[in-house]
Amino acid sequence: MTMMWMLLGAMTDVAPPPMPAFLTGCWERVEGQSWTQECWMEPRGGLMLGAGREGTGETIKTWEQTTIEQAADGAITFYASPRGQGRTAFKLEYASASEVRFTNAANDYPQRIRYALKDGKIEAEISLLDGSKPTRWTYRREGSSD
Repeated sequence: MTMMWMLLGAMTDVAPPPMPAFLTGCWERVEGQSWTQECWMEPRGGLMLGAGREGTGETIKTWEQTTIEQAADGAITFYASPRGQGRTAFKLEYASASEVRFTNAANDYPQRIRYALKDGKIEAEISLLDGSKPTRWTYRREGSSD
């Protein structure tokens, strides 16, 4: 019986997934006059606040407020609020120290949101749940020269 209790105790001591601290900071993509900017505050108290905007020259095409929240049970959810509309929730599907994926099969588009840190840049992608119809951005840290 003692061994069974030890196994059950070990099963309940699963660490919650990490918050995506690698997103912290401001990131940008600039191609000619077109640009996209995304900024994230560091994780604190189970919360990351973010904002993004996209445009051409001085004209804003779209903007979005975002949050990544960790609940008391450790579950992590990404919330998107395009142009200040109601929040849409995306549940954490995968998290590591350099990549995070969120999904919401009931949303029309996107259904999957992915961020990965590679070579000092953020690769962001939105798509349908199966990966089809992807839209991708590669961000460099704002103010960097690479």
